[in-house]
Amino acid sequence: MSSSPPRQPPRFVPTLTEVVQPVVPQASSVVTGMANHEALEDQIIHRVMQRIDLSLERRLTEAVAAMVLQQTQALVPRLREEIEFVVRQSVSDAVADELATRHGS
Repeated sequence: MSSSPPRQPPRFVPTLTEVVQPVVPQASSVVTGMANHEALEDQIIHRVMQRIDLSLERRLTEAVAAMVLQQTQALVPRLREEIEFVVRQSVSDAVADELATRHGS
């Protein structure tokens, strides 16, 4: 190993002349910042919930109406069958009673 003379820094190397201390936030400013953040979060949640309530109510009303209509339409054939059966049975009973009354007199 050869011993070389110590190297000299370049002529225009910036140097630190001021010591900068880290800024530590005070506890009160941290608490205030958290309170402001929570207040903003609460406001946003409240506004979003209002919008959801309006939209949800409208959509639920439409969904329930569609389901009621669908169920009613599905019931129509069954209701017709049931009404037809009841009317036929009633007419048959009435005719049988009438015939029994005529033959019995």
